[in-house]
Amino acid sequence: MDPQHIHEDVPGGVPLKMWTQGVPVEDSAKRQLQNAARLPIVFRHIAAMPDVHFGIGATVGSVIPTVKAIIPAAVGVDIGCGMMACKTTLTAEDLPDNLGP
Repeated sequence: MDPQHIHEDVPGGVPLKMWTQGVPVEDSAKRQLQNAARLPIVFRHIAAMPDVHFGIGATVGSVIPTVKAIIPAAVGVDIGCGMMACKTTLTAEDLPDNLGP
C-alpha cells in the first residue's frame, strides 16, 4: 500500500481511499465522505485528495465514481481550486519518501 494513502472501510458502503497522510480532515468532511460511500450508485471506492474539505452538496476534493448516474453537486463550481496534474520527467525514484513539509 502507498504510505501516503489511507484506506478506510465504511460499513454498508464502499471503502474510502484518502491521500491525506499528515493532512487534517474535518469531521464534517469525513462524515460527508462516509455518507456518500453508502450510496448504491458509487462504484468501487471514493477517493479524497489532500485538499479535501466540507462542501455544500458534496465533499470538495473528492472523486466519486458512479455507475449509470451523475451527481452534479460533486462537480462543484470551483473545479481544480486546489489540485492540478502536470506531466514531468521525474520518476518515483527522483522523489523523496515523504513530500510533507
